[in-house]
Amino acid sequence: MLDPIVNFVTRIFHWIGRGIGFVIGIILWPFMWLGRWYMQRGWILRGIVGLIVLWIIGLYGYFFYVTQFWNDFDPDYPTRTSQDAVAPQAANVLAGDPISAAAGGQGTASNDTGGATAQAAPQSCKRSEIAAVSAFLVDFNVNQNAWISSMLVSKLGFFGVPWRNTPFFDNKAAFQLGINQVMRRTTTELVDTLGRTRGTSRIDQNLQDARTALAWDETAWYIGLRGPTRPTPSVYREAIGRLNAFNVSLEKCQATFDARADNLLQFLDRIAGDMGSTTDILRGQIDASDAGWFDPRADDRFWFAYGQLYAYYGILQATRFDFSGIIRERNLTALWDTMQTQMRDALNMQPWIISNGNESSFIFPSHLATMGFNLLRARSQIVEIRSVLDR
Repeated sequence: MLDPIVNFVTRIFHWIGRGIGFVIGIILWPFMWLGRWYMQRGWILRGIVGLIVLWIIGLYGYFFYVTQFWNDFDPDYPTRTSQDAVAPQAANVLAGDPISAAAGGQGTASNDTGGATAQAAPQSCKRSEIAAVSAFLVDFNVNQNAWISSMLVSKLGFFGVPWRNTPFFDNKAAFQLGINQVMRRTTTELVDTLGRTRGTSRIDQNLQDARTALAWDETAWYIGLRGPTRPTPSVYREAIGRLNAFNVSLEKCQATFDARADNLLQFLDRIAGDMGSTTDILRGQIDASDAGWFDPRADDRFWFAYGQLYAYYGILQATRFDFSGIIRERNLTALWDTMQTQMRDALNMQPWIISNGNESSFIFPSHLATMGFNLLRARSQIVEIRSVLDR
């Protein structure tokens, strides 16, 4: 009695096996044809083609390496970049203000023979931690790690399909683009408001050059649609030098950092708006698909938002140091601590595979919804700080 059932099941598995074999045959047929063609050529042509194939394999091998290994990734990086840990006497000084005056005005000394006052030491001003963290993050993107979006293999995609439309090799690129979005926003604010006196003085050329460099096409290779061009990483490296040059000038009291409450309020407004835009992108992907683990766009959406959160965590920590006096005077320390703690806790979310399941599903989690919640929670803290500044 069981024989018909066994035969039926056997037949089903037989046809499934034939179907899988047929699909694999279609996939492998071009490679088998190329193999036969290659073996029928002369040794010179075979050598040239072999070198080209090895070059392509090498490109993809390197691409695999740089997309899977993240160098110097550390959510606690702001503690390594702050100068205040090295120079605690500057902790309560606004960026751009003299450090010597805050340290007690010890700029003169008496000589031992005549008691005359020695010449005062050169005045030193506090550097901008916002500019320093920005330079650090750009260095992290293009020096500590390879910039992926402009690599040839990244531009070629997976047999012509953009990597962002596949579940492969696009997480780190999206993370880098999220950081770069923050860098573009930050350098724009440095040029337009923070690096000028009340927005009417001359634009700082170092900051302007840094903004121009970071506005460069994120996917530029050596050859573009209009001919030879500069690859993205080499242009972004110029931004690092310009941001550091601005801080050198600022430490010599030869540049301006306008650390006023209204500038801080406007900067926080821009950050809150940027976060709100990203949550809307996440919401759009949640509405567009609930394929769970099988949504190929969920991972790059998630890691773009994660990169943005990663960068803003450091930028807001730097903002606290640059505007330390204002934050203390307005009694914002507790609110700022809460915001920083929530953002740091959100960075602990590092799932191995990103799922975009239905929010009511008990099988497929919704990592995008969780990331959107974390961004909105940080944004709500920024808005609350802004409201206190606006009183």
